[in-house]
Amino acid sequence: MNHILQEILNDQRFPEGSAWQRRVFSNKDMIVEEGQAGGSLFYIESGCLRVSGNIELESKKNIQPGIWELEQGEIFGEIALYQSQFRTASVCAISDVTLVEINGEKLSIYLDDNPQRGYLFYKGLFEILIGRLDRANHRVSDLFAWGLKVHGIKEHL
Repeated sequence: MNHILQEILNDQRFPEGSAWQRRVFSNKDMIVEEGQAGGSLFYIESGCLRVSGNIELESKKNIQPGIWELEQGEIFGEIALYQSQFRTASVCAISDVTLVEINGEKLSIYLDDNPQRGYLFYKGLFEILIGRLDRANHRVSDLFAWGLKVHGIKEHL
């Protein structure tokens, strides 16, 4: 994914300033917040980020556990690639970070106009999403097994 994304960012038909911009954040800066409207995709040039979600407990208390961490070369915000969407998680810097924020609508138009790069981009994105789905499935299985053990349900199966 990194190679094709670099090709796109270096293409003069996809200009910095209108199609994308470089942004710098400090440790503990909030990049995006869950529920916030967004229309951009982010590429991490350097640094580390934590992705977290908001969970409401029975007592109306909220916690925001970390879901996973993202590092240099990874992307996030792909849900807003085609249209403005509400962010499904919060992302916070856990080091100094340099990001490339890519306008989702302009990237979509560029990829339609450049089908070979579009194919390679979406192939890479598909591989990333499959990896994330696999990690999420393992976490759900682990949490389910933990819940069975904690509540003694396993003995009754």
